[in-house]
Parts: sequence; structure tokens; C-alpha cells
Amino acid sequence: MNAELTSGRKTNTVHTDRAEPPYLSFRQFLTERFGERVHRIALDGGFTCPNVDGTVTTGGCVYCDNRSFSPNRRLPRRSIREQIEHGMDVLRSRYGSKKFLAYFQAGTNTHGTVEKLRRLYDEALSYRDIVGLMIGTRPDCLPEPILELISSYVRRCWVCLEIGLQTSHDRSLRWMNRGHDAACFVDAVQRCRGRGFDLCVHVILGLPGESHADMMATAETCASLGLDAIKIHNLHVVRDTPLEAMFRRGEVTIMSLDEYVRLACDFVERLPPSMVIHRLSGDAPGDYLVAPEWCRNKSALLREIEKEFRRRGTRQGSRFREQSAPVFHRTALPIVD
Repeated sequence: MNAELTSGRKTNTVHTDRAEPPYLSFRQFLTERFGERVHRIALDGGFTCPNVDGTVTTGGCVYCDNRSFSPNRRLPRRSIREQIEHGMDVLRSRYGSKKFLAYFQAGTNTHGTVEKLRRLYDEALSYRDIVGLMIGTRPDCLPEPILELISSYVRRCWVCLEIGLQTSHDRSLRWMNRGHDAACFVDAVQRCRGRGFDLCVHVILGLPGESHADMMATAETCASLGLDAIKIHNLHVVRDTPLEAMFRRGEVTIMSLDEYVRLACDFVERLPPSMVIHRLSGDAPGDYLVAPEWCRNKSALLREIEKEFRRRGTRQGSRFREQSAPVFHRTALPIVD
């Protein structure tokens, strides 16, 4: 069951029974907001993606297999009600949990009609112990009627909309068959402003052809947009994807642990101190992960990142600077081996 213990609030002065890291963790954010431990229940609403079903293109993102990050895609399809009840049973037994977040994770969870989305979201929120709604999507699947629907839930619970950017560089977006450009993301963020829900951006570090300066430009883009949260992933290879074939042919190089630790710290230093860090690494189940081996141990990776921050004497926001406009790139970037 992919249910993570996540708790905390949007502050750097939360007191818990463990030392807080030098960045604003999702644990911190949720603990103060809800006053106790809260777990996400990953849900599969049966959604596809517009770059899979032909709406935009076909083939999907080169790195993506939903089964590698969404546990329900590895199981026979069940109703939202069955997924919620199973998730709550497991988490109550394992952690004594009392409050939960309904996390629509698999696929593009706004890629459907308003009627379908309302039915699925309402079903998930029909449980008293579900205190939040999280929705993973793409910037090209957020028309006005769907944004109005999502806004309507703000009166009932905490709502977070996760939008995939991955990179601010259009050349990299084309390489991964993403099906939209960086300007599409900026437009989506602007249309989401003032609606009452939190906005979380997804990015990937270590994409082929991107230099350190290119990835720092992505950090500056995210920092400039007034986003509430971010999920940072290292490029990792899962089986049965186009990326696996590229990796085995030697066309893609994966960063070492030391390289990623330094890069993650550089990236987080450029983010505003108020931005909640939902994730600092990507991973996959053991039978799906091809490379790198070091991302199998998430706890060890986080310890190394915290150790690097201590060595530098820095933390999230140390290099943050206010910007008047997002930084994104439409032109092709040189390929850096």
C-alpha cells in the first residue's frame, strides 16, 4: 500500500519529537495543519493521459510506467470506495491513523468530464476521516469548468492540485514526449491563482542534455511563480519504458548519489523558504527499478542531503531571490554528455 506518513505545517519553527530538516517538509506542513499524523491513500480513478490516448500524442512520457509509482495500477481494478476502505484499514492497523488524504495519483486525474470527476472526488470525500483531496494532473488538462469544480471542494477540505512541469526547457519536454511546453505550465498556474487550493509542481533533475545551469533555471522558474509546494525527482529508469531502452543502449547517463545530493541542495537553496517540499527523490518498487541502485534507500538519501546542507551551512531559501517573471526556454539546448 503506497501510503506515506506525512505531517507538518508551513513554518520552519515546528517542534516535534525529531530534528527537522533544513527544508520545509511535507511532514512539518501537515502536522500543524491537522494536529496529528496524516497519511495519503493513493487512488486510481482509471484515468489515462492525453499523451497516451492520442488526445495530444501517443506513447506517453519516455520515463513513465504508472505501475512503478501507483500501487493500485499493480492490482486488479477496484472502486474508489474499495480503495479508500482498504487503505484506511491498513493504515489504522499499521500506524493507528485517524485522518487521511485522498490522493488521486495514477494517470492524469483531471482528464475526464466534470461529471466523472465530481463523482469520483465526491466518493472519496464521503468519508468523515478523509480531510484532504490531492489531485495529480498536467497543465494542458485544466479547463475552466474543471478548475471551478476543484475550487468548490475548498469549502469542505484542504485541496492540493499537483501539476507536472518536469523542466522549464522545451527541448527536454520534447525529448520526453511530454506533449506540452513550459509556457503551458505557466498559463495553468496563472489560471489557478486565487481559487483557494494549494499548487504543487513536479520536476525531474538529471534529464539528458541539461547542464547544472539549466536545472537551476528550472528552480528559478518554480521559485518565481508563487507555488505552494514542489515534488523533486531524480531521473530514474523503470522497466518496460522507452527510457529503459535508451539507458541500455548507453544513450542516457544516470547521476551518481554524490552528484544528486549536491544538485538537490543547489536546487532547494534557490526555492522560497515558504515552499513545502513534498518529495526530494524519485523511486520505484524493487522489481520495477532498473537504475540507479542508490534511490532504493530513500531514508539514506535524505540523510545524505541533510548532511550536505549541514556541511555547507545553508538551507532552503539560502539563494532564493525574488523575480518578476518566470524563467523558461523555448529554444533548443545543447546536449551535454
